[in-house]
Parts: sequence; structure tokens; C-alpha cells
Amino acid sequence: MSEKPARHTADERRAEITAAAAIEFGRRGLEGATTDRIAERAGVSQPYVVRLFGTKKALFLAVANRAHERIADAFRAAAVGDTPDERLENMGAAYVSLLSDRDELALQLQLYAAAYDPEIRTCVATRFAQLHELCGELSGADPDRLRAFMAQGMLCNVAAALDMPEIAWDENWARERLATLEAATPPGGTR
Repeated sequence: MSEKPARHTADERRAEITAAAAIEFGRRGLEGATTDRIAERAGVSQPYVVRLFGTKKALFLAVANRAHERIADAFRAAAVGDTPDERLENMGAAYVSLLSDRDELALQLQLYAAAYDPEIRTCVATRFAQLHELCGELSGADPDRLRAFMAQGMLCNVAAALDMPEIAWDENWARERLATLEAATPPGGTR
């Protein structure tokens, strides 16, 4: 007797579509991604995507919330150590690990880029503030240390996007990078 293939629930399909949309939005942005491409990547029809989410912007907001929950989950799992600095160091390592996924990183950057839209800006700003509060609760760090941790995270975003991890950790990175570029530029040539 052959078994019937498992049927997906609407919640399972919603999760699959959100994961597919995260890749499309990360690679193409809010304006460039289409529900057709998202549906194709998720293996569903475009009308089904619209039926579950209503609008592309509503799907983008769902993706934004999912992305921030993934970061929050990583911070919760990593917040171990005897001191606030140890907990923050472990949380930072978990975040850097997330950024090694280029699609995850690109999505982070696209979330900020789409903040020209007031509804998206409100969502992303709220979720960023919630992450800040969570990091404070999990680490027990004082406000100045917490602000430095969040700033370092944003610097890590830029470093990962440029595939230049030295930006985040080496204070001499700019000088060294410029020296490398100047050495590679032929005399009288332009970069």
C-alpha cells in the first residue's frame, strides 16, 4: 500500500513562503522582488501567496518579523557566561555566525533600505528596539556597553557585506586597505 504524500498546513506553507521571500527580498529588495518569483521559489502559485499574505508589503513585514525573531533566538541561545561582557561576546559571535549566510545578511540590509516606507520603518525600528532591550536583559550590560554592542553589530553588517571582516575588528583596516589599493594601482592609473 502506498502512502499519500503529507499535506502541508497553511502555517507550514506560510513558513515556506516567508523563507523563500526572505531570499528574494534580500537579493532584490522590496521593489525588485515579485510575488511571482517568491511563489516559484516556494513551489506554490502566485495567487496562493497573495491569498495567504494579501500584499507584497504585508509579506515583507512578515519577513522582517521573522528575521528579527531569528536574531532574538540566536541571542537567547548564546547568552551564557558569568559576566555581561562574556554574555555579549557569545551573543556577538552568534550574530556574526548568522551574517555568514549572505542571504540573511542581504535581508538585514534590505530591511533598513526599505525604511523609506513609514509602515516598514515603524516595524523595523520597533523590532530593532526590541532586540536592544532583549540584549540588555540577557546580558545585564550597562547602557553604554549595550550601545557599543549594538553599534558593533551594525559595523559587522557593513564588514560582512563588503566581505572585509577586518573592518569590524582591526582599527587599522582603512589604512591597510588603502595601501593595498594604492599598491595595485598602476602609475598614472585610476582605481
